[in-house]
Amino acid sequence: MGALLGELGKKLAERWLSLLVLPGALYLAVAAVARTLGQARPFAVDRLTGQIGAWAGAPVARTVGGQVVVLAAVLGGAAAVGVLAQALGSAAERLHLATDWYTWPAPARGLAHRITVRRQRRWRTAAEAWHRHRQEAAAARTRGERVDPTGRHAARSAMLRISPERPDRPTWSGDRIHAASVRVDRDHHLDLATLWPHLWLVLPETTRTEITAARQALTRATTLCAWALLYLPLALWWWPAAVIAAVIAVTSRQRTRSAADGYATLLEAATRLHARDLAGLLGMDPPGPLTPEAGDALGLHLAPSPPPPPYDGAP
Repeated sequence: MGALLGELGKKLAERWLSLLVLPGALYLAVAAVARTLGQARPFAVDRLTGQIGAWAGAPVARTVGGQVVVLAAVLGGAAAVGVLAQALGSAAERLHLATDWYTWPAPARGLAHRITVRRQRRWRTAAEAWHRHRQEAAAARTRGERVDPTGRHAARSAMLRISPERPDRPTWSGDRIHAASVRVDRDHHLDLATLWPHLWLVLPETTRTEITAARQALTRATTLCAWALLYLPLALWWWPAAVIAAVIAVTSRQRTRSAADGYATLLEAATRLHARDLAGLLGMDPPGPLTPEAGDALGLHLAPSPPPPPYDGAP
């Protein structure tokens, strides 16, 4: 037990160091550079080295006690900044996924609605073009001809850049995860929101590990957006901080899209592969592939019963 607790403490310390302290310490270092250099001479290395030398020569830095206090202050400040970034990252993740945009405050909800409607119009145009190319290719195959697939592939790429399925949310990442739910419902009549908590309990450990890692990657990617927001105010003192914030923001956008795509792919794949196993555990083992009819039966079995109607005299 002692060895287990020691190993657990070691892993927690590593996560605390990597997720909070190191990014926070880097942020504090950039903040110190911004405060030292300013806007007039943003790349004055001699001024920066001189200031570092002055800090190193301060009386507090010459004693062991002073060094411990400085180190504790730096670690505490870095951890505090890291915690702030994590909190902002949670808000950024909510905006990126937009799962509950219908419940956002009125101004944000109205903006999200307008963005979603515009994305739906663009997606419909792109989807119609893609289906038109597919129909032309199918008609050509019936005549024994072959159509150049370049236009069809370009039309499909244009549609996927907007959303894999008809947009339901104001963001690409949110719609990518929503698309997994749309597809398993269309193909197997499965409500992913109802099915997933039960399916998660019967998934193999390796599958759960992969899905957990993909979900953590999505969280880390959206937390990068929070770091970009934290670096941006430093541009008031040192304009290169705006460049740093822009680079982090672009990286966050790319990683969030990639992580959302990977996470949604795993959700859909796990559902298609193991929903039949869940049905078997419930005594509903369908012969052959999971049909829409079997999906309907599984959904009815898993859905909670509605509350009874109220009656007179109820407390």
